[in-house]
Amino acid sequence: MFTRRAWLTLTTLLSLEGSSFAQTGSSRGSERSGAKNTPTLLLVPLGNSLLDADIEFVKTCLLAFYDFNIELYPRTKLPLTAYYPPRQRYRAEKLLMYLDRLANASYNRVVGLTGVDISTTKGDVFDWGVLGLATIDGRVGVLSSHRCERGTKNHRELAIRFGKVAVHEVGHTLGLPHCPTLRCLMEDAKGSVMTTDREYDLCPACRNRLTQSGHGAHENPEIPWPKPTVE
Repeated sequence: MFTRRAWLTLTTLLSLEGSSFAQTGSSRGSERSGAKNTPTLLLVPLGNSLLDADIEFVKTCLLAFYDFNIELYPRTKLPLTAYYPPRQRYRAEKLLMYLDRLANASYNRVVGLTGVDISTTKGDVFDWGVLGLATIDGRVGVLSSHRCERGTKNHRELAIRFGKVAVHEVGHTLGLPHCPTLRCLMEDAKGSVMTTDREYDLCPACRNRLTQSGHGAHENPEIPWPKPTVE
């Protein structure tokens, strides 16, 4: 269970109901970098709504930017304790509690992936739809592809948005705040998932911050999406 301090650092990544990005095995596949002390991140597919290809793409995106070993947990059912019947959504903070139970000494981060709509409480709004929820400089996060589809022309555009959100959210768990640099992957979305369409890479300042805090970030990543032409 989370300590009170940890819960106070929970923050929404993006709400499409008016908010911005906030500062808030089984059959497993592994990617090994060869470093003895490389931290391990566990990806947990929640439910059956995500395509296997989308899960693998998120894995590829995270490996491109961060120095992690990544393990894939078998698909697991969404916990009924997180379901919110009035809006047919799942409460993100309860999903984090579920994911936290999977964490152990073997995993430095646990991130849940789902395609269902998720929500949390923001200010006076009890049920606020979000793309994701994470602990700042913590060990768990969850994100949903549900809101990535808005305004897309094809599934590839949705997958790229989802991959960028994954990099953004894991960046928050590594202690990165929102970045004022336009097009940085840690940029505040300011209420629209469309903001991800102009983002491309982590800026030098964010990379430097990760290095100073002892977290690995690849200097010349093989970025898994084309350089945006939009402003």
